[in-house]
Amino acid sequence: MASLRVGVVGSRFAAHLHLAAYRRVYGVDARLAAVTSPTAERREGFAREAGATPYPSLAAMLPHVDVVDVCSPPATHEPVALEAIEAGKHVIVEKPFTGAFDKKEGMAALLAGAAASADRIVRAARRRGVVLAYAENWVYAPAVQKEREIVEKTGAQILWMMGGESHSGSHSPVYGIWRHAGGGSLVGKGCHPLTACLYLKQVEGRAHGARPMRPAAVSCRVHEITRLPRFQDRGFLRTDYEDVEDFSQLHVTFDDGTVADVFATELVLGGVHNWLEVFANNHRTTCRLNPVNLLDTYNPEAAQLRDVYVVEKIGTKEGWSHPAADEEWQQGFYAEIQDFMECCASGRRPQSGALLAHDTVAALYAGYVSAERGGQEVPVPTAPFAEVE
Repeated sequence: MASLRVGVVGSRFAAHLHLAAYRRVYGVDARLAAVTSPTAERREGFAREAGATPYPSLAAMLPHVDVVDVCSPPATHEPVALEAIEAGKHVIVEKPFTGAFDKKEGMAALLAGAAASADRIVRAARRRGVVLAYAENWVYAPAVQKEREIVEKTGAQILWMMGGESHSGSHSPVYGIWRHAGGGSLVGKGCHPLTACLYLKQVEGRAHGARPMRPAAVSCRVHEITRLPRFQDRGFLRTDYEDVEDFSQLHVTFDDGTVADVFATELVLGGVHNWLEVFANNHRTTCRLNPVNLLDTYNPEAAQLRDVYVVEKIGTKEGWSHPAADEEWQQGFYAEIQDFMECCASGRRPQSGALLAHDTVAALYAGYVSAERGGQEVPVPTAPFAEVE
C-alpha cells in the first residue's frame, strides 16, 4: 500500500503531541506530510519542525493527504471533519469530539445541538466509508489497556469506577471561552476519564458476548471556584476564564445499573493529576496516568533544570519531583496514533471510534443540563447502537 499521508489541522499543543507519535509509527508506512492553521508564522514553523508542507487552508491541503488529523479548537471540529470526510479522507478528531458553542441558548438546547453535531459527523463518515477516529489518549494509556486485558480475560463485572483529570489550567489560549471550547473543566478535562469509563464498560459488554454497555443517565454539579468573591488569587492557578466552570463532578449510571464518578478541575497544583480506579466483582485496579513515579529527583535549585523537561504543569523544578521518562507513552499518545494508522491502512474500526465519541458528547452535555437543574438526574440521549457502531 502507498504511504499514508497525514495532514494536521492546527499547529499548537495537540499537534505537537501527535507529531511525536507519528514519528514512532511502525508496521505502517505513514507520515505527517502537511499542516494548515490560520497563523502563517506558526503554520510554517510547525511545517519546518515536522518536515511537512504548509498549506494556507484545508481545501488547499486536502488533495495532498489521505488522513486529516483535527487538532484545531473544538468549535472548528465539525466543519473541518465534515469537509475532510466529504473529500473521502479518513479523519482523526481530537477531544472534545464536538460540542455546542452558543451558551445563550440554554443547556437543553446545547445538549440537543451537541448530540446533533456528533450525529452529523458519524453519519457522514459511515456514508463515505472512511475511518473515523476519536483521539482519546486515555483509552490507549498502558494502565487502562492492562485493565482492559484483566476485564476481558477474567470476565469481570465492573461495579463502580472513579477517576479524574485535574491541573492548574489549560495550555489553550481559547480555553475558558465557551463559544470556542464548548464548556469548561467538564468538557475540557472530564472527557478523558469519562471516555475511559465508557470504554471499559463497552469492553465488559463485548467480553460477555453482548452489546457494549452504554451510559443511561447522569447527574452533575459544576462550580466557578476561582471567581468566588472571597477567592484569594496567589498567582499559581490560571483564572482568566470568561464564562466556564473550573470544577465539575459527574455521576454516570450505565444501562446495567452500575456507576462511575468523574472529577475534573483547574484547582490542582503540582502537575497533572490523571487517575482511574476500577472496582469490579473480582478485582480492583488503580490506573495512574500522571504522575508516574518511575523517577524520583531532588533538585535544590530550579535554574539547574532550566533546559530539562520534568513533567507537564509541575509549577516548580525545585525540591522533589517525578520526572516523566516518556510522558506521551504513559498517557497513550503513541498507541493511539499507532491504532489509528493501522485502521486507516486496513479499514478496521479503532478502539476509540464513533461509538465512544458520540456517547461521550451526549453524557457531557447531559451533565450540563443536570448541573443547570441543581444536580437532577438527566437521561443520556445515546444514538441507536446500529447507527454509530
